[in-house]
Amino acid sequence: MTAVTKETLPPIGHATAGSAGAMFASALVYPLDIIKTRIQVQGKQADDEHYKSAWDGITRIMEKEGISGLYAGLGSSLIGTASTNFTYFYCYSFLRKAYNNRYNPRGGTLSTAMELTLGAAAGALTTLITTPVSVITTRQQTLPPSERQDVVGTCKTIIAEEGIEGLWRGIRPSLVLCVNPAITYGSFEKIKQIVVNIFKLPLTPWVNFLVGALSKTLATVITYPYIMAKVRLQWKPSKENQDKVVPYKGSLDILARVLRTEGFFGWYKGMSTQITKAVLSQALLFMMKDIFTNYTVLAFALVQAAKKSKTT
Repeated sequence: MTAVTKETLPPIGHATAGSAGAMFASALVYPLDIIKTRIQVQGKQADDEHYKSAWDGITRIMEKEGISGLYAGLGSSLIGTASTNFTYFYCYSFLRKAYNNRYNPRGGTLSTAMELTLGAAAGALTTLITTPVSVITTRQQTLPPSERQDVVGTCKTIIAEEGIEGLWRGIRPSLVLCVNPAITYGSFEKIKQIVVNIFKLPLTPWVNFLVGALSKTLATVITYPYIMAKVRLQWKPSKENQDKVVPYKGSLDILARVLRTEGFFGWYKGMSTQITKAVLSQALLFMMKDIFTNYTVLAFALVQAAKKSKTT
């Protein structure tokens, strides 16, 4: 029986470690997630509170809703984070293993194009499966406390008012956003080459972190209008503002209306908070995934040893 290592850990092991690390990172930066979502859905025509910055949003939520307001929808968000990352890491590991078994039996290094293709395929599968949780979380984060429900209640309300398809609102821009990791990965490789070949800097952990942060920022800047459009499609105005907000027809309708009413920079509302949250959570995810992977390898080894002792 082969010993369990990081290299031989099955897809479900990588999925478990990845989802555990992502949940840890998500819980730490969750207040930023709340703020960026509320800023993204702010419109000039609504009477809801408008936050000038992340800090302004945090202080005003604390004043009105207490510290619990900063964690509204945390349960569904963690479910979403766990399911999204579990599904992504499982699909990615499964697809990569299947590809290597069939087309790369010698275990050679995959090309950048193939890595991006596998990542995009895993991302698309993940989006199709986990969008309902994203819709539920967005509703819980943006509705006022008097209208906020738990996960099951929110799900039932969406189905009752919008049908089962309401749980997949924003699926099209979500699928388009599967290119975000591809942009991040591709820019990471290019920036890394510039750092090494032009600036002659060694690739220390801190340099890798800064290159990764810059790559993630670049990917976010390029795709942010669609990130904002996805959130607005999944959002539902509060009851007092429903008559003041004309329903959106799709992501292009959102972009056109925001451009008309708020100008070009309306497409980038909340972007600084989004970037801060994305960079911090990505860094924490990579750091914690490695730690959780070690524990997962240990757990699989213990299970393997227990099975072996039963058969002997």
